[in-house]
This record gives sequence, C-alpha cells and structure tokens, in this order.
Amino acid sequence: MQKKWLIINLNKKYFLKVRNKVFQCQIGIGGLKKAQKKMEGDKTTPIGKWQLRSLYYRPDRVLRPKLKKKNALKINRIFQNSGWCDDINSPFYNKYINIDNFLSLNINYEKLWREDNAYDLIIVTSHNTNPVIKNKGSAIFIHCSFPDNRNTSGCVALKKRDLVFLLRNLTSLTYLEIRL
Repeated sequence: MQKKWLIINLNKKYFLKVRNKVFQCQIGIGGLKKAQKKMEGDKTTPIGKWQLRSLYYRPDRVLRPKLKKKNALKINRIFQNSGWCDDINSPFYNKYINIDNFLSLNINYEKLWREDNAYDLIIVTSHNTNPVIKNKGSAIFIHCSFPDNRNTSGCVALKKRDLVFLLRNLTSLTYLEIRL
C-alpha cells in the first residue's frame, strides 16, 4: 500500500501530513509553483507527486538512520567533499558530486557538508531526475529545518526529530505529494 506524505497550507503556514499526524514544515521562499514552470534558482517548491529516491546523512552528527524496510531508500554518507551540482551547463547537473573532482572545472555546486544542521539528513526526491532537464530545478530535497525555521530555497524542511520519526516509518512505496 502506498504511503503519502502530503504538503498542506493552513493560513500561510505549511504542514506535512502523514495519515493522522501533522508536522510543521517549510517550503521555498518563492512559494509553490507548477513543476513544468519551475526554473533553477527561482526558490520555489515544485507542485507534484515525487518519489523518495535516496537518503544522505552526516555521520558525525547523526547515526546511520534505521529504516523499517531495508530497501526503502539507498542510504549514503555525506563527506566533507560531498556536493550537489546545480550548474545548468554541466553534464552533472542535478547529481551528487565529489567536489574535489571539480575544483579546477569552475562549476557551480552546493556543499552538502554544512556548518548548520540543515543537511544532517537529506532525502532526495524524484523532481527533475528522469530525465534531468537543464534549468528545471535541482536538489529538491526533504531536509532538516533551519534553527530559525525560515523558508528554504525550494526544498521541504522539517524539524530533525520529525524527519527521523518519518524515516523510521518509511516504506519503498512512500511518496511526497505537493499541491495547492
């Protein structure tokens, strides 16, 4: 049976609803936008139904997450040289990269090893992954909230404890639905 994580809007605050549980979350500072109109850097969260592809975690801050179903997500460690390519001119656009391999190539990327705790846990969604279309938005993650609960640059953010709870109850059929 599929398990849906649904983003809902109540009085200009956003919540992630999973069955009868509701978790406050943050979305892109630019609000919601139809996925077909999403552009790289527009700071919007794409409307749609997204599969949960993989999980990244920072081992110096969180233990390797334990998932209820072993094969629910591929689990990857974040290293100091971990990055995500957001350069629309790169063949690695919207993909995980080892930053050390790209230092001399002058491409844009986002570091996954951050000073804040926002990327201690990251779930990669299927937005713009199959196929990857240049300039249609990269790195739509579900990650930990910022300490001040500010909006994201397009991702969905949850309190770390809520994200850990959801990961423990994840199945391979879980998906994220974002709608107006």
